[in-house]
Amino acid sequence: MSQTNNIAETLHPLERKVLPVLGSNMLFEDIVKASKLKDVEAMRALQWLSNRKIVNMKEDISEVVNLDENGLKYLKEGLPEKRFLKLIKKTPLTINQIREKQDPGEVNICIGTLKSKAAIDIKGGKVHITPAGEKFLAKESLEEIFLKSDFPINIKSIKDEQKFALDNLKKRKQIVKVEIIKTKTFTLTESGKKLSKADLSGEFIDKLTPAIIKSGKWKNAKLRKYDVKSNVPSVSGGKQHFVNQAIDYIKTIWLEMGFKEMTGPSIQTSLWDLDALFVPQDHPARQMQDTFFIKDPSKGKLSPIYKKVKAAHENGADTGSKGWGGKWSEEIAKENLMITHDTYLSAKVLSNIKKEDLPVKTFQIMKVFRNEALDWKHLFEFYQIGGIVVDPDLNVQHLVGYLKTFFKKMGFLDVRIRPAHFPYVEPGAEVDVLHPVKKQWIELGGSGIFRPEVVKPLLGFDCPVLAWGLGLGRIISEYWDITDIRDLYKNDLKQLREMKFYMK
Repeated sequence: MSQTNNIAETLHPLERKVLPVLGSNMLFEDIVKASKLKDVEAMRALQWLSNRKIVNMKEDISEVVNLDENGLKYLKEGLPEKRFLKLIKKTPLTINQIREKQDPGEVNICIGTLKSKAAIDIKGGKVHITPAGEKFLAKESLEEIFLKSDFPINIKSIKDEQKFALDNLKKRKQIVKVEIIKTKTFTLTESGKKLSKADLSGEFIDKLTPAIIKSGKWKNAKLRKYDVKSNVPSVSGGKQHFVNQAIDYIKTIWLEMGFKEMTGPSIQTSLWDLDALFVPQDHPARQMQDTFFIKDPSKGKLSPIYKKVKAAHENGADTGSKGWGGKWSEEIAKENLMITHDTYLSAKVLSNIKKEDLPVKTFQIMKVFRNEALDWKHLFEFYQIGGIVVDPDLNVQHLVGYLKTFFKKMGFLDVRIRPAHFPYVEPGAEVDVLHPVKKQWIELGGSGIFRPEVVKPLLGFDCPVLAWGLGLGRIISEYWDITDIRDLYKNDLKQLREMKFYMK
């Protein structure tokens, strides 16, 4: 059996009806008429034939001009300004008299247009036609000639005098409209031409039903073969957003290391977001240019812990510190804001721990908010990975161990921890990783051991607390070769369909 016959036996009934009527560069409308199929049936058959490379489809896009609502009216009744002049040609009329005989909405426009052409003159409260108006009335304008054209008109075929008329008409309301027309033409390929000459008659059974099996009709009937090699459009199934895939993987790392996940709201008082972490109340980070403050309600309630926090800020309380000095404001601490970092949750965890609970290990992955200008490396909302370990026997080496273990599981084998300053840790350290391809050190977050001014007011006693806050975007971008951090969240469907799964 020839290859043509093999293909013929796989054709759908709709394809069998369309194929014999196809010629060269046939319009879709002509194919529908010749095949006697519905539009949707004919298009489906043509798409299938195109997938099989039996038919070539070409789509031409053209810009055409058509008459709009007023254009159709003026083609029949004449342009408003010409009808206006005809009313006053024999006898001058007042504007109110003209409005009784012509659409009032047109009258004002006509007066302005005809005055600009010196076609009318208003004397004694009446409108008179001038000699220039007589000439304008007697001669057919370019606009009138254009309205009598054979529409639709292809923009590319418009001549200069027509273009002048078109530009004038486009300035007026609903006379002409420019439309985009898509024209599809279909042509048989070489294999399609051979196939169209094959015998496509006879009834083929497309699917076996209980009725056909019981009747025995299937024994002598032709069964349609299925073409499993046909080129069909790819179908994208639903899947988790690739950033959420990475978040789930990161959660698994911390859970496997014995940490407990914590969650919390995105709106907090300044007490928890800043004051409890010993950030001074005159710190630049509290200004509007860095923080999103809530307008309504602008203030929240203070936790009873605020008294200990206040003492730590004003004089250091029993922490061995002198604090920041000055007067600590309860009103500033009550201000509601969008959380600027995830570490506030670590502070809340500390305030609920008792000595008998130790050791405690918690982590959180939260979206935080900064009043930043959006660019390739800055977002105004982004994810942070934070955590704490509370244990009397901890030191800096344990902090280094936790961070290096995490980053190795994230695929960064070379990690360095270097000294840095943060208001709520001492010592403080920044975490750098060596980019595996670019061989450059990249800063990915801050860490350290909470200061006594943070720990004692919240925990009630001094104890080493390891803490870190890491930027998720920079950590995961390298996996997909993303260089613009905005690409993580642009929600482009093509990107989402093609992005590889996060697997380490």
